[in-house]
Amino acid sequence: MTNTMTGTEQSRLSLALIRQRYTPFGGAERFLERAMSALQAQGVAITLIARRWEGEEGQGIARVRCDPWHLGRWWRDAAFARCVQRLLTPRRYDLVQSHERIPGCDLYRAGDGVHAEWLAQRGRAQGAIGRGLMALNPYHRHVLAMERRLFEHPGLKAVICNSRMVRDEILGRFRIAPDKLKVIYSGVDLERFHPDQKMRHRAVMRAQWGMTEDELLFLFVGSGFRRKGLPALLTALSGMRHPARLVVVGRDKEQNRMRSLARHLGIAARVMFVGGCREVIPYYAAADAVVLPTLYDPFPNVALEAMAMGLPLVTSLKCGAVDWIRHGENGLLADALDREALTCNLERLEDPILRAALGVAARSTVLPVSLEAMSMQLLELYRELLGREHDGSSPETQSG
Repeated sequence: MTNTMTGTEQSRLSLALIRQRYTPFGGAERFLERAMSALQAQGVAITLIARRWEGEEGQGIARVRCDPWHLGRWWRDAAFARCVQRLLTPRRYDLVQSHERIPGCDLYRAGDGVHAEWLAQRGRAQGAIGRGLMALNPYHRHVLAMERRLFEHPGLKAVICNSRMVRDEILGRFRIAPDKLKVIYSGVDLERFHPDQKMRHRAVMRAQWGMTEDELLFLFVGSGFRRKGLPALLTALSGMRHPARLVVVGRDKEQNRMRSLARHLGIAARVMFVGGCREVIPYYAAADAVVLPTLYDPFPNVALEAMAMGLPLVTSLKCGAVDWIRHGENGLLADALDREALTCNLERLEDPILRAALGVAARSTVLPVSLEAMSMQLLELYRELLGREHDGSSPETQSG
């Protein structure tokens, strides 16, 4: 096994990345796409292990399919985990990094956050009956059990947390050594997601939609409409004293229900649902702000992309972007369930001077979070773990 990552040895590092379903529209997959590209540039040999994938296969990325027969999502997840565990025995890779809750991997990237925390936040938005049904749901009980086994497994060497918020949640709920938790923010392409894109796309996109330059336009990007707070956003939009428009980018099974909600609120004519889009830059360029009042989100790529584009970000206190947002300076925050506060934040953005100031500060905030910085942090972590194996100081003896 390779034990260091310096010189020519670095080019021999083999890394297995595990993600059950790889689709070009998912935030976690967009992180993977960026990470794989950046790591390849550093000479890392990458194998993607997945149940299925959509879109074109990246050059130089090996693909291994684990897709056992299943019935229902509980069986699906459990069967995929067993398939991966069998595939990895005997050991085939220097490091195995999972993006799914599979006990026994070397590294786990907690891009989905903590399921127990998500259920707690979801429970806030439900009544007692809903919380009771959620507690009895066998799928949630399965995920909670797998999550605990994962974090407390003696073979787990490190957890990549994409925000301090997630790191603190893990520490608060599981018996795990604090030094196993590494905060590495998702990188963003600062050249591609740049305020200058507005000059290329803004006027064209707005003309297509029949909008003038001075009409206020909000943007929502993401799948999982309920979790990311689209119902709250639609309600807040309907409560504004002056009308604004909203574009919703994302693919979700509840799209028709959200359309019905917009009609019920009397704002259907001001809301456009455009579905999933691989290229989101024209939508960022056309917008005046990005709004993501999520119930729970560890740290969405959308937040980094919006800020890199020089757009104000309106989000919630349970979004990992709180690590970076200073309310009123480079973005706006509110509790996900405080509809009045969200409406107030939207109305504050009617001021073009404030929007411009927030956008400039947002861009400045994310300048350290480049793709290069992310890849170097990941490589440094791999170097640390391989070196630790080499000198015998395994972190397995440090778990609490």
